[in-house]
Amino acid sequence: MTPKHRIDDFLDQKRFAFVGLSRRPNDFSRALFREFIAKGWNPVPVNPEAVEIEGESCYAHVNDIQPPVDSALLMTSPQATALVAGECVSAGMKRVWFFRGPGSGPLNQQAVDACEAAGVSVIAGECPLMFLPHPVWIHRVHAFVKKIRGTYPSAEFRTS
Repeated sequence: MTPKHRIDDFLDQKRFAFVGLSRRPNDFSRALFREFIAKGWNPVPVNPEAVEIEGESCYAHVNDIQPPVDSALLMTSPQATALVAGECVSAGMKRVWFFRGPGSGPLNQQAVDACEAAGVSVIAGECPLMFLPHPVWIHRVHAFVKKIRGTYPSAEFRTS
């Protein structure tokens, strides 16, 4: 389970790479991207098949972003996750959030292990919408259920 302080630290970064942002306007990643913007963040789109998404310049790779960022939210396919996580390590990312929605999402234990071995602070599998200010009711319910199950990120400090 991810310690809550890692989530708070990630969300303290107002500018971060948003890797795997879909070109499809109705995709969940686009809704999440718009929500981050509405709440005051500046996510930087990364998709090698797009030049612009939501009116923002889109980068092919995290190491192409100028000025560079030191955090990345991954919403990539499971097949691309290991490659993208390696790019994040090479780019000097300090924080990587492996999003997990229904199913496994980009969560890939080998990629998580590689990031952690490189000293990257990892958030493995949480939905950011539960942790943004003033979440809509469904995300508050999701957080409540996780708290009941004992799977909500702990506020206590842990080194792993």
